[in-house]
Amino acid sequence: MSDRPSKMTEQDRSAALTGLSGWTYDADAKAINKTFQFADFSEAWAFMNRAALLAEKMDHHPEWFNVYNRVEVKMTTHDADGVTSLDIEMATAMEKFAA
Repeated sequence: MSDRPSKMTEQDRSAALTGLSGWTYDADAKAINKTFQFADFSEAWAFMNRAALLAEKMDHHPEWFNVYNRVEVKMTTHDADGVTSLDIEMATAMEKFAA
């Protein structure tokens, strides 16, 4: 038996997203997404470093794409086939890292 969280209901996911500015749900990907914009590459890289350290600690890794000052993030829990509390926890932390 796994101690990983299960997929959130649509209602729970929607409620969680109301507290996360700019995050949207992609039904096709079964994921939440956001594009972060920073002043320059150094700020974007610092954000990614902080998120990477947390991802390792949580054993929950984002899909992301970086070009210069932009970081596009997609969060889903593959083994749950959708968004879980892990994704919301990581997205919440990323909001703080980007502030």
